[in-house]
Amino acid sequence: MKIKAILIIIALIVILSILVYFIRNALTGSVVSQISTNTKAICNESNFCQDYIITCENKTVLKTTPITGAVTQKSEDWEDPRQNKELCP
Repeated sequence: MKIKAILIIIALIVILSILVYFIRNALTGSVVSQISTNTKAICNESNFCQDYIITCENKTVLKTTPITGAVTQKSEDWEDPRQNKELCP
């Protein structure tokens, strides 16, 4: 009878420990990655600018896809006025 009681107590302790472990991980888990898309014009050294769809994971560029027909040629003395030039802000 004593052995049965001890085994039941040990089993309950193990089960409770496992539950606490999984509940704690579920409550304190964080977002591992966040994938987002945005559009941005990218200009080369001759001020030819092409709009792109930028796919980002957190702050890393996964893919750049050009948007057909979304191009412009700026003048030779044009300077890009944008403050934020990051592709994945």
